[in-house]
Amino acid sequence: MPYKRTVYDQSIYQEPAPIRDHDNPFQSMIERFDVAAEILELNPGFYEYLITPVHVHITSIPVKMDDGRIRVYEGLRVIHNEVLGPSKGGIRYAPDVSLDEVKALAAWMTWKCAVVNVPFGGAKGGVVCNPRDMSPGELERLTRRYTANLFNVFGPDKDIPAPDMNTNEQIMAWILDTYSMHARRTENAVVTGKPVMLGGSLGRTEATGRGVMTVTLGAMDRLGLRPSECRVAVQGFGNVGSIAAKLLGEQGCKIVAVSDVTGGYYNENGFDVSTLIDYVKANNGTLDGYQDAEAITNDELLTSDVEILIPAAKEDQITRDIAPDVQAKIIAEGANGPTTPLADDILNEKGVLVIPDILANAGGVTVSYFEWVQDRQGYFWSIERVNRRLDRIMRSAFENVYATSEKYDVSMRIGAYVMAIDKVASALRIRGIYS
Repeated sequence: MPYKRTVYDQSIYQEPAPIRDHDNPFQSMIERFDVAAEILELNPGFYEYLITPVHVHITSIPVKMDDGRIRVYEGLRVIHNEVLGPSKGGIRYAPDVSLDEVKALAAWMTWKCAVVNVPFGGAKGGVVCNPRDMSPGELERLTRRYTANLFNVFGPDKDIPAPDMNTNEQIMAWILDTYSMHARRTENAVVTGKPVMLGGSLGRTEATGRGVMTVTLGAMDRLGLRPSECRVAVQGFGNVGSIAAKLLGEQGCKIVAVSDVTGGYYNENGFDVSTLIDYVKANNGTLDGYQDAEAITNDELLTSDVEILIPAAKEDQITRDIAPDVQAKIIAEGANGPTTPLADDILNEKGVLVIPDILANAGGVTVSYFEWVQDRQGYFWSIERVNRRLDRIMRSAFENVYATSEKYDVSMRIGAYVMAIDKVASALRIRGIYS
């Protein structure tokens, strides 16, 4: 049931338009937020505060290309919330980056940090470009100019970027260096997800996939499933999907379906995930042409006969058209926003346990927090300590969200939103509104 904003002053609060299945990600976030806000009986002023980004930065990025031409790209950085601490969020490079997408991702970061009790607010950034068509030199010039343009936005106590789609530790190193040159001092803590030799944390690369594994095991326990009884389908075989698949395979699960941008692949006997990862590394980063499997479509992967489905690709993959045919008992959302609101309703009616994105893929920001802490201390942890602390935080967050969902008799997604919004709203109430 949507949050009824019409009960308030009509000059400020307008009845929202109905949410359709393929609305943009920000509208999808708002629909889930509305349900949680109604449960919490959220103050209408706080409602407006918590759905409105604190800062929206749009910057033009002129880049001299290798052939001498000048191209101008659009860069975005949205700071959604800073109530719990400095804002935190990745930067993605993609041709379809949009402001609404970045606003939604920034808001999800706010709720994600609150769910795992990390003292950050939410942010997200992006550049509208196609990095596959750019040389390393062009990407470096793009990254450095983007960083220079946002020098007054970024900072270890202000806003801390991280890798996201099509960005990596090399790009984070360029951000660190550019920021440090402008600041006239080395600021390792200005960015996370950077190389270990520059102050990166051990375990950061695997953190999101490891978090997905941890909460999936928690869901199995709740449903009385043993890993050896579970078949897994993974949509998206990038960093998150491949690591989650590898770790679940090590726990005894059978990975029977995987996909990436080149298509889907099915093997009823289960894949050797390490072999798949090696194949991708040797094949320009894709599964294209993999022979030891049956080719399947994206829809066939999402509706395959498995116990666990891990959507780890992009937004809006499980729609109302797909949801009725989903056979999985557990969906662990490795991607941000992979399930549309109408699909959520169908999955809930079917009794599918959906571990929402703001919980399932929060392992990345958790270890980013660890990295920031280590940089500030100048003291670095072993991989065993990183993984132990990550597993503990993710398992605790899962149990807290599960308990909240049971308390209010709602899905885990709404339970996660209730937990997160209540935490941020309570902090806002205590801090007060500066006038």
